[in-house]
Amino acid sequence: MELLNLVKRHAPITGEQLAEMLGVSRPTLRSDLSLLVMLGLIDAKPKVGYFVGKDYRVENAALQKLKSMKVGEAMGVPVNVPDTLSLHDAVVALFMENADTLLVVNEQKRFVGIVTPKDILKMTLGNPNAGAIPVSMVMTRYPNIVTVAPGDPVTEAIRKMIAHQVDCLPVIDPDGGKEPEVVGWIAKSNVIRLMADLTADGIIGGTATE
Repeated sequence: MELLNLVKRHAPITGEQLAEMLGVSRPTLRSDLSLLVMLGLIDAKPKVGYFVGKDYRVENAALQKLKSMKVGEAMGVPVNVPDTLSLHDAVVALFMENADTLLVVNEQKRFVGIVTPKDILKMTLGNPNAGAIPVSMVMTRYPNIVTVAPGDPVTEAIRKMIAHQVDCLPVIDPDGGKEPEVVGWIAKSNVIRLMADLTADGIIGGTATE
């Protein structure tokens, strides 16, 4: 985990310095830093910067439990939609399910892509007839999507979310071939809730430093 390694080597270090080292903007790093703080892997002090967290140093029981857990134990129920669904109905599904990503499946219920609000917005801006367009026209297609399997460690899912700057990952059946079955999804919010359940005093961590 490159971000954590940089904090270990250069602490205390500011978000601005980390962004410069990684060649990205500070807003890009904000959610990843917040997640690491919430997991207790790093801590932060205003006007000082980020440093290795207490829970990383002492390897507490909750963190050890997290390291041993598999994605299948932490994943949530996916919000699946057919690839023929219209963009209008996709917007309705996003609001009704309180989701930020829709997993798209074909007639055989096989995973074929994902659709996000950003995808829909790009297509509908300035196009009053876009509502009837099927999601298959705007989705990001598998296999050009970062995924995990139920047997992968939760820590691997965290690593992938941070490395690829995404908030959630589809969980697929690794034996599904070119059109795998989607069995769940795991999001940063899943991980945060998991840590809250694993620790007696709730989520570990502090306030992220800009």
